[in-house]
Formats: sequence, C-alpha cells, structure tokens
Amino acid sequence: MTLNSIRREYSSTVLLEATADVNPFRQFAKWFDEVLGGTEHDPTAMTFASADGQGRASARVVLLKEYNEHGFVFYTNYESQKGREIDENPWGTLLFYWGTFERQARISGRVERITREESELYFQSRPLESQIAAWASAQSRVLASREALDQRYEELRQQYGDGPVPVPPYWGGLRVVPESFEFWQGRPSRLHDRLRYTRRANGSWIRERLAP
Repeated sequence: MTLNSIRREYSSTVLLEATADVNPFRQFAKWFDEVLGGTEHDPTAMTFASADGQGRASARVVLLKEYNEHGFVFYTNYESQKGREIDENPWGTLLFYWGTFERQARISGRVERITREESELYFQSRPLESQIAAWASAQSRVLASREALDQRYEELRQQYGDGPVPVPPYWGGLRVVPESFEFWQGRPSRLHDRLRYTRRANGSWIRERLAP
C-alpha cells in the first residue's frame, strides 16, 4: 500500500443552508450534541493553533472544558509555549475533527484569560492527581529526565497528601472568543460542504458557502 492509494469516500450526510442554524453557536451545539451521543473517541479533543510575535505557528491538541456564546474554554499552564505565544499574539484557532461523523468545525478569534475565580472553580473539580501534576510540570520546559519529573511529582504528593491543593499562579483557563466559524461536512468526490460564519461589527453573523 502506498500513501497515494489511501482514500476515503465521504457520504454520511449533507450541510445545507436550509437546515443549518443561522447562529454559529447553535449550529456548533447541534453538531456537538450529536457527537456526544455517538461513538466518537475523545469528542472534546480539539487542535489549538497559535503563533508567536514573529508569526511562527505551532499547534497541539487540548480539551474543550466549556463553551457558550462568550467563547470556548480550555486550561493550560500560562508559561507553556502556547501561553507565551498568546501573550505575544492574542489570536488563535480551534479545530475539531470528528471522523466518524465526517465533520470538522473551525473557530478563530481573540484569546483571553478567564477570571481567576473561574480557574479556581474548575481546578478544584479536577482529580487530586491532576491538581498535583499542574504543580509538578513546568510545561514546555526542558526536563533533565523522566525520573526528575516523577520525583518532583512524588515530592508534591507527599507535601499535599489528600489536599487541598492550591491553584498554581501560572495555571488557568484560556477562552477563544470567536470572530469566525467554519463547518465542514465531507461529501462524495471531494465536493464537500463548507459554511463560514463571520462576525459583523454589530455582533450579528454573516453566513457564506465556500468552495471545497
């Protein structure tokens, strides 16, 4: 088998203006509810793309923890690579790929930190082991060894015992505030459906069909 011979035909459903919601948040919720009710592995997984002040891009998979008409929230170490890039260039893009549904959803906009109170509330809902890991990992920094990380984690586990564990000052949520959405539905012969929603200055949305 060669790479050129790997091919998949998309034929599960369609994405038409007649049935798509005029509000992109409601359209996302419609799709997301269907995904949550299906067999998709890691339905909350999304690729987050950012760029530094010189325009050098990077991407990684993060997990959606909250969404509403204010934006889409995930959590991270603010001193990580993505955190430093957002400090330099506060724009980003999220990409969901739901393969079993032959769908993608792309969301782009400004990125902002959520409130400390929101971050603390979520942090305390995490398993104790995850709370300790947030202290143990200097995310994106060079490690001397895996053993060094495990040793640091064990030291903190002994320190905090059964909790409570305070929220690290460098840890919290990031919210992508959408300026645009794109919904992609796979179709036969690569003639896919693509609907883009762009926010107007008055807060309303314009919807357009894009060529595949």
